[in-house]
Amino acid sequence: MKKKSINKGRRSFVKQSAMALTGLMIIPRFVLGGQRSNGYRYIPPSDIISLGFIGCGKQGRGLSNSFLNTREIRIAAISEVYKDKAQLILEKIKTNYENNKDLGAYSEIPVYNDFRELLARKDIDAVVIATPDHWHGVIAVKAAEAGKDIYCEKPMSLTVKEGRAMVNATRKYNRVFQTGNMQRSWKEFRQAVELVRNGYIGKIKNIKVSVGPPPIPYTLPGQPIPDGLDWKLWLGPNEYKPFNEELAPPITKDVFPNWRLYKEFGGGMVTDWGAHMFDIAQWALDMDNSGPIKIYAPDGKDHPFLTYQYKNGTLMTHEPWEWSNAVLFTGTEGEIKVARRKLETTPATLVDKVIGENEKHVYLSENHYKDFLNAMRKRTKPVSDVEIGHRTASVCNIGNIAYELNRPLEWNPKKESFKNDAQANAMLGRPLLDEWKIKL
Repeated sequence: MKKKSINKGRRSFVKQSAMALTGLMIIPRFVLGGQRSNGYRYIPPSDIISLGFIGCGKQGRGLSNSFLNTREIRIAAISEVYKDKAQLILEKIKTNYENNKDLGAYSEIPVYNDFRELLARKDIDAVVIATPDHWHGVIAVKAAEAGKDIYCEKPMSLTVKEGRAMVNATRKYNRVFQTGNMQRSWKEFRQAVELVRNGYIGKIKNIKVSVGPPPIPYTLPGQPIPDGLDWKLWLGPNEYKPFNEELAPPITKDVFPNWRLYKEFGGGMVTDWGAHMFDIAQWALDMDNSGPIKIYAPDGKDHPFLTYQYKNGTLMTHEPWEWSNAVLFTGTEGEIKVARRKLETTPATLVDKVIGENEKHVYLSENHYKDFLNAMRKRTKPVSDVEIGHRTASVCNIGNIAYELNRPLEWNPKKESFKNDAQANAMLGRPLLDEWKIKL
C-alpha cells in the first residue's frame, strides 16, 4: 500500500477517467467502491492491501482465511521453511478463492524460504507473522526497517527486551502494528472490561487468571530432520537444538505444535493462553501502558499461587478455578467471569447491561483483522497496538522469571527492570546468534 496521498491520487485518477469515458465504456462497479449485496464493501483496486505471510503452519493457515474473508487484501507472497506446510497453505488459499468467487481470480503466490527475500519486495504493504515465538522479535524489527506494517501473533515477544525493541522499531519507522490478541475484538471481553472500568462490581479486590503452566527446558530426543524442512532456519536466532516433530509436526497431524511448551521457543501456557487472558486483565485495569509492581512466586504460605500486585493494591493470581482459559474479576459488589463466548456476572443483570453514552468506553473493534487494515489506511493505532502487546507479553514473561527463580521480585514498569536484582534482570533478554542480532 502506498502512502495515503498516493492512494488518494490513484482513486481520483480512476474516478476522473471514468467520468471522461462516460458513454464510451462501462466502469466495473468494484473500481469505484461501494457496498455489495452481501454486505461486504467493494474495494477499489488502489485500496487492496498486499500481505506477505511469514510462518504458514496451522495458525498461519487460519489467519490466511481470516484476512481473505475481509475481502480487503490479497496475499502477495509467503515465507515458510517447511515445504509441505508452504504447499498446504497455498492449497487452502486457492480453495478459498474457488469457494468465494467475489475474492476475484486466484494468481500464483511465490514462496520464499528466507523471509528477508519477502521483505525486500516493494509491492508488499504489510506482513503477518505467525512463526514460533522465538522468531517474533527479529522478524518484526526487520519488517519495520523494511517499511512494512505488521500483524504479529501473540504472545508478541519471547523476552521483555525483544518486546521493547519491537516497540522502538515500530515507532522509529512509523509503522502500524497489530498484536494477535483478538479477544479485544470480541463482544464478551469488551463488555467485561467496560463493566469493570465503570465500577459495576465495585472496587476490584482480586483477579484470577486460569491458564496452564510455565515452560520447561527442551529435552526431547533428536529425530531425523524430514525432507523439505530447513531446520537451521527454523531455529533462526537460537542455538542449535535437535529436531523433534513435537516442535514442527508433519502436515498429517492437524495440531498446534508443542514448541510453545519449551522455554527456548515459547513461554508455556503462561504466555500462550496467558497472552490472551492476562491481556484482558490489563485492559480492564487500564494498565495498557504499565503493569504490576511486585510478583510473588508460589511459596505454599502467603502466596499459594503466582501473584501480581499492582500499585493500587489490586492482586492478580495465576490460579486455576472452575473455568479453563478464563478470567475471574472479584469486586466489592460482585464478580465477572469471562471466557471465549461465555460471560457470567453477579448480579446477573450485568451481562446485558448497556453501558451509557457518557460512561467509560474502550476502543471498539468488532473484527481484529479489519481493524488492522483500517488502521493501516488511516495510519492510526489499532485496538492491540504494539505497546499493548508488549505490556501484556511482559506480564507473562516476568511471571515466568518469578517461577524460575522461585522468589519474590519487585518490578518497575516504567524502567522495565527489576529492583536490585541483577540475576532477574539478566533474564529479561537472551543471546541471539550474530546473523540475527537486533538492537535491544
